[in-house]
Amino acid sequence: MKIAIHGQFYKESTQPYIEELLANLNANNDSIYFEEEFYDLLKFNIKSLAVYKTFGSYEDLDTTFDFFITLGGDGTILRATTLIRDLGIPILGINVGRLGFLATIQKNEIEKALDSVRSNSYAISKRSLLQVETKPAISELEGLNYALNEITVGRKNTTAMVSVETFLDEERLTSYWADGLIVATPTGSTGYSLSCGGPLLTPGAKSLVITPIAPHNLNARPLVIPDETHINLKVNSREKEALLSLDSRIYTITNDTEISIQKADFEIKLIQLSDKTFLKTIKRKLLWGVDRRN
Repeated sequence: MKIAIHGQFYKESTQPYIEELLANLNANNDSIYFEEEFYDLLKFNIKSLAVYKTFGSYEDLDTTFDFFITLGGDGTILRATTLIRDLGIPILGINVGRLGFLATIQKNEIEKALDSVRSNSYAISKRSLLQVETKPAISELEGLNYALNEITVGRKNTTAMVSVETFLDEERLTSYWADGLIVATPTGSTGYSLSCGGPLLTPGAKSLVITPIAPHNLNARPLVIPDETHINLKVNSREKEALLSLDSRIYTITNDTEISIQKADFEIKLIQLSDKTFLKTIKRKLLWGVDRRN
């Protein structure tokens, strides 16, 4: 198999798991490619690391890769989507981070997970994304104007709330007076939106959720809408600038910026093992069933 590997950090405690992963892949004569910045980080800390091929960007990847392995947490998978984009390479997320709704393979399950992959004992969970366009255009967004979790607009360098005028399919919804507004995918419903009181959506739901952040208009509540809805936003703030974030990537916008959000025309594929379904994951992570009455 042809495997790409990506991580963002090195910790001494994770080195045995990295070595276990490489030993397994090498024993099966897999072709291994490291993301070059992660590879440089590993070489600096693991002096015995062998020589491997590397890739640096989306342009270095193609559809000949069988799998994309991430070592980290959910943030590492979000970063991986900026490298994979529309190539359709399935992601196997190994969780050496913390909570992990997306990176569901625990670090002590590496061999088991790879065995399942080799025997085709897994499913593909397709995850929808959001894409955004702005007027005036933001040059840094070119080619990276999408998000797997959520797109958020909010205040910058101020304690004052912002007003987010919101239109759905060109029909005016309302102006949210709040710290900001989140537009989340089903995948992102377990993230920032959830912490702001938004509902959980199963990954296959054909929906999006709009969640205000600390709204001043107290009757404002999270709203679930069809995922084919076109969303248009305009932010007004006491400051001249506000923030636009796509997952963990943050950009500055001016008050006159028009933001258009819709479902992207491609999906991200996550490898899902039979014992790592979405329902099993949220029950474990959110401690559902801990109640003694269950």
